[in-house]
Amino acid sequence: MLKKIDWFLTGIIAFALLGTFLPAPLPAMGAVDWLAKIMIAILFFLYGIRLKPEETIAGLKHWRLHATILSYTYVVFPIIGILIGFFTPGLISTETYRGLLWVCLLPSTVQSSINFTSIARGNVAGAIVSASASNLLGVFITPVLALLLMSTTGLKLQASSILDIAAQILLPFLLGQFSRRWTADFVARHPKLKYFDQASILVVVYKAFSQSHHEGIWGRTNIYDLIIICIFSVVVLAFMLWITWEGARVLGFNRADQIAIQFCGTKKSLATGVPMASVLFSGGVGLIVLPLMVFHQVQLIACGALSSHYAAKDEEWHQEPGRRG
Repeated sequence: MLKKIDWFLTGIIAFALLGTFLPAPLPAMGAVDWLAKIMIAILFFLYGIRLKPEETIAGLKHWRLHATILSYTYVVFPIIGILIGFFTPGLISTETYRGLLWVCLLPSTVQSSINFTSIARGNVAGAIVSASASNLLGVFITPVLALLLMSTTGLKLQASSILDIAAQILLPFLLGQFSRRWTADFVARHPKLKYFDQASILVVVYKAFSQSHHEGIWGRTNIYDLIIICIFSVVVLAFMLWITWEGARVLGFNRADQIAIQFCGTKKSLATGVPMASVLFSGGVGLIVLPLMVFHQVQLIACGALSSHYAAKDEEWHQEPGRRG
């Protein structure tokens, strides 16, 4: 039986190709940039509305879960980024390494982490709080990590940079939380708003690949660098999927928590990473965000397959004799 087509994943690939071969005209890039910023702001506004206070309270109480996820995101990943640096400039070019390191410093995704946790029947409330906290803390942690580890790579970290990032991510989220009294019911009654979430990601992808085209990224990136980026994405993601699962098991978490830890602790946010790079780095950001765009595709494919596998396993478990009802 054929599996249902993942239209969102198909859309991401299609918009990446569209931005590469039919990019927005250079005079229109300013408008595309503003459209992306507005849509990202609305995206985080919706995240703020969807996070119920009771879910926040329940999730916040599970501090071990969040500490574990944040440790993978902001400790294990950066260590991997530092270790990769030992392969430069011999095996990995300096330009490529900047992008690989940038991937390792970013917060987790929100939407896909929660969605995959839900599909796999994991701890959804914990995933909501952890993924949201990862992004909110990332507004401050990622620039600091970038300053410490990328201080000689064109980083321009100023107070205004953090304020710009906060204006795109943190402020809309807080406004969403404060507006729940008037907006929560409307959002709950319109589940198709999830398509806006997906549309915002598609616009970010199109903008990033269009910008990469105008910066001549493909002319500056050879096949060898692309192979290195693909190998990095597959190997690092495979390692993180393994260590998050086994680490959670060793620490005594149940299966639902293991699933949340794995899906929240292994992802990197394209929606957050591209706007941050645009603010923090002088000049073009095409080569910096290219590894992120590749990693994002790989993580969606791998975690989509894993979540379906876990769901099927859970279904089999409940259908075993003696477990029904």
